Amino acid sequence: MSNERIFSALRAPYISEKSARLAEHNQYVFVVTPEATKADIRAAVEQLFDVKVEGVNLVNVKGKVKSFRFRPGSRQGKRKAYVRLAEGQTIDVAAKA
Repeated sequence: MSNERIFSALRAPYISEKSARLAEHNQYVFVVTPEATKADIRAAVEQLFDVKVEGVNLVNVKGKVKSFRFRPGSRQGKRKAYVRLAEGQTIDVAAKA
């Protein structure tokens, strides 16, 4: 695995009410590329933030179907990664965003 592939796996932290609640339990949410694997995401988070990752879960979110001037279309979907850190480890997501 090249460093370029690992570092391009993470796009941005995902900020929402749910992700703020999960951060209290050592779990953080990131938007990732569609091709990223769990191993890529684990390596990228460990190298970028210098933390120990316990687990990674991936979720594919489908884009909403919307209409514009009576023509149906859909918004772009995204892939999210829920990353659980080891006990005592934290990430300051606001500073890295």
